[in-house]
Amino acid sequence: MSGTIETLNPATGRRISTYEAWDTERIETAVARAHAASRAWAMVPVTERAAHADRLARTLREHKDHLAALAVAEMGKPVGEAEAEVEKSAVTAEYYARQGPGILADERVEVDGAEAWVAYEPAGLVLAVMPWNFPVWQVMRFAIPSLVAGNGVLLKHASNVTGSALALRDLFVAAGFPAHLVTTLVIADGDVPEVIARLIEDDRVAAVTLTGSNRAGAAVGSAAGRAAKKSVLELGGSDAFVVLGDADVEAAATAAVRARFTNSGQSCVCAKRFIVTASVADAFTAAFVAGVEALRVGDPRERQTQVGPLARDDLRAAIQRQVEKSVAAGARLLTGGEPLPGDGWFYRPTVLADTGPGMPAFDEETFGPLAAIALAQDDEDAVRLANATAYGLGLSVWTADPGRGVALARRITSGAAFVNAIVASDPRLPFGGTKRSGYGRELAAVGIREFTNTRTYWVTA
Repeated sequence: MSGTIETLNPATGRRISTYEAWDTERIETAVARAHAASRAWAMVPVTERAAHADRLARTLREHKDHLAALAVAEMGKPVGEAEAEVEKSAVTAEYYARQGPGILADERVEVDGAEAWVAYEPAGLVLAVMPWNFPVWQVMRFAIPSLVAGNGVLLKHASNVTGSALALRDLFVAAGFPAHLVTTLVIADGDVPEVIARLIEDDRVAAVTLTGSNRAGAAVGSAAGRAAKKSVLELGGSDAFVVLGDADVEAAATAAVRARFTNSGQSCVCAKRFIVTASVADAFTAAFVAGVEALRVGDPRERQTQVGPLARDDLRAAIQRQVEKSVAAGARLLTGGEPLPGDGWFYRPTVLADTGPGMPAFDEETFGPLAAIALAQDDEDAVRLANATAYGLGLSVWTADPGRGVALARRITSGAAFVNAIVASDPRLPFGGTKRSGYGRELAAVGIREFTNTRTYWVTA
């Protein structure tokens, strides 16, 4: 094994850097050091671990420009969004610095004749397989609560953001965390399946978390099951954005543009299927298409850019396939539908109408600037269409009556439901999916406890 990893700038297609992939011996050395660091960290009081998270927040802000520039260069994220990703990570670090010790405190239980309590103790070294689309936030969303809980982190980041992965390793050290407590593994793509499977089996690895594709999730979940180890999987999404007949159409359409095209449409929680009640479909579609056509596509380094390139050329080819096959199946192309000429992996923001089950744009996860509009006759039909998916991550419902929105949301399977708001993650609330969108939760109290040993104590005199 070993070899090299090459990172490319998706705005130009040109090489950024080349990295030497690690061989078996170097990986073993890294795991041994990470395991030792993790065992020592577990003995550090939780208040001290939380104080490190507070320092991490300051360090993130101090390095914001560098981390944002790496995200812009390596995966094409518009610079304003890249900076916001770093700030969101800092806010999350502050949240766990304040709330972590209380969430992890022993919980006393009244029993007759004994003293009893529940403790949340560190699980150990956690293997994290992370994606490229939020190179800072995806890692921090998992790593911050895991570290405050007393665990170590073994990070396998996506190869196209290797520079970001190594910068994050250095960032934790700069924030005062012990060396090797957060370890970035540099593994060639061809070696990843074998190495990850081997690490999951390794007794020094306590648990595994993955954010990524369903194929990768199936492999990691299966390996974790065979090893009888805890796993958390955050997989794909095809979120429904439901517009009911009494909704404020202009407000819904404006929000819909942001919901779909944030991060150039490359997010599991981007709204993807826009299920619109027939009585307002024409007005919503006209406003939505106008908003999409007004988006500024271009160099992600420029602050006025709202949509950058896709992170890889194969992702652009996948969007083109989904558009062409959906149109062939009866969808109408309202705008976009083609790559942009010139350098880089840009794709014109695209809207399809008259979509529904049986079309790739409706059935599959569309990971790029492609929106699919489907017509619903009434609330019952909207529920049917929203549930007509293998995924179950987020849901957004738009209506003048919030109670009606909540009632409808309760009939649709998802990990989160937002009424008159865009689906988003927040450190105060659990984040995760159902169905083929995965299992387990990140963030909030449940997220920090995911990778702890919930331990019962019973003491008699």
